[in-house]
Amino acid sequence: MADFRDSVRFAYQSLYSLHTGEAVAVEALAGTSGRSPQEVLGHAREQGRLIEADVALAAAAVEQEARAPTLLPLHVNLLAITIAADRSAMRPLLETMEWAGRRTSQVVIEIGPPYTQAEPNRLIAGVAWLRELGFQVAFDGLGSGDLPLGLLTATPIDVLKLDRSVIGALPSGVTSAAMVRSLLHVCSHTGARLVATGVSTEEEFSAAREAGIRLLQGPLLDADAGSLALRATLSAPRQENAALSSFGIPTVADFIRPAVTLRADATCDDARNALAADDQPHALVGLDPAGRPQWTVDKSRFLLALSGRYGHALHAGKPAATFADQPHTVPAGAGALDLLDVVASAEANRMHDDIVVIGQDGVCLGVVRVAEVVRGVAEAKVEEAASLHPITGLPSSATIVKDVERRILVGQPFIAACLDIDEFKQVNNEIGFDAGDELIRSLGQTLTELAGQLPKMTVSHVGGDDFLIAADMDEIGTLAPALLDSPWTVEGMTVSLTLAGLTCAPGTVSSYHQVSRELARLKQRAKSIAGSSWILGRPGVERIDVLRGRLEQGAGQGAA
Repeated sequence: MADFRDSVRFAYQSLYSLHTGEAVAVEALAGTSGRSPQEVLGHAREQGRLIEADVALAAAAVEQEARAPTLLPLHVNLLAITIAADRSAMRPLLETMEWAGRRTSQVVIEIGPPYTQAEPNRLIAGVAWLRELGFQVAFDGLGSGDLPLGLLTATPIDVLKLDRSVIGALPSGVTSAAMVRSLLHVCSHTGARLVATGVSTEEEFSAAREAGIRLLQGPLLDADAGSLALRATLSAPRQENAALSSFGIPTVADFIRPAVTLRADATCDDARNALAADDQPHALVGLDPAGRPQWTVDKSRFLLALSGRYGHALHAGKPAATFADQPHTVPAGAGALDLLDVVASAEANRMHDDIVVIGQDGVCLGVVRVAEVVRGVAEAKVEEAASLHPITGLPSSATIVKDVERRILVGQPFIAACLDIDEFKQVNNEIGFDAGDELIRSLGQTLTELAGQLPKMTVSHVGGDDFLIAADMDEIGTLAPALLDSPWTVEGMTVSLTLAGLTCAPGTVSSYHQVSRELARLKQRAKSIAGSSWILGRPGVERIDVLRGRLEQGAGQGAA
């Protein structure tokens, strides 16, 4: 079926990572000119040569990509019945890959419907064989085709691709969102990655991102692939639970080291000489004239490729890019946990590769080593866990100290607040310490949930029934009613809460010490209000705003 290989034109659509904002793979799809794969396969089916044509199309996709190689992993499509066929049918694809210099680890076989036409046991054996050869395997068309759930449980795969119809229903579909969450749960336990396909609108993009999908492809992304704004949107850091963040988890900047770089057109001999330098680099980074990373060369894999008897003689003058990989990159401002997500989604043989750190303009700023990041995050997590309150699991006052000092430093307006239970001592004395602990635990859980909803909120449990909170100005309107509108009871005893907030405009406070002193003053004012209370004050200003409750006579005049 080689007669059609020059008449079919493929377009190569990128898959983008939300962790980095970069393309991490390309998929060979039907182009805008020439015969479509669907036409070729339909004609071949009539001739009884469907499997032969299917493999020939995949080989043609590899051949055409090799004429303008991307260095990215390549996704090619095959029918389920082809995977279940005799293994000799795959020979044309394997021969084309050898001609093109494509390694199996750099090719993802996307298996597509109809699945039920393939004999199940042969399909399972075919998938296992492909993975033994080093291919990554994806199931395509999930959500619209006839993919049996039993096949997902019987066959280990690397990628699940959601059909465009599922993504299109995400912005308004509760059922679609629930299905995505379930699949993400499956993927988290199997090591597979979930991909949203056909993303064509900003609403679909936002919905897929909110659902937790981290790999996307579609017309929207390809249309703006060169946009720095899009890359910034793609790679914007995830909002972690502010209640559980102590601002002690390191960032990429804490681990950056100088990169050993070459020009993108450097030869293998140039690379070998650089790797033999005194500092013994782990990897090399190939840069374009603007300083943007184009490829990376891992020392071990590169030297192994040139280790044959005539390896140096054969390859010395060839481009180093021949043995290079697409660089794994992270923005300079990314957190270390974001970097680890990039590593977790990498191919198995590249999980320990150095990561290239880039600025907003895409220029290489240096590299980080995965082992150092893992060690740093582990140490930070141990320190964080040691500081968490044993009842609520919330961090200590050090969290608020760092957050408030940061907000003051950058000139950000914010509200600092203290929260406590008015009758807590009475609960301990009359009902028991266990009831007091349960009340504290319940309040801590509510604060944790609120911190998950309010991305700029930070909370600390400083001991006993005392909590400290820092939040953006617009978040206090959600925070206060959530805490005060519902009655708090423990074993039939109703208790009230006191919430005293300090409105801090830029330049009005100079340190956390000043904030804590002002909060102590406001707390005493709020305690003079019977029942649950909420007051707001300003640094150095005697007047307060009473937003919940009423001050007793002689306690100071406030605005009701």
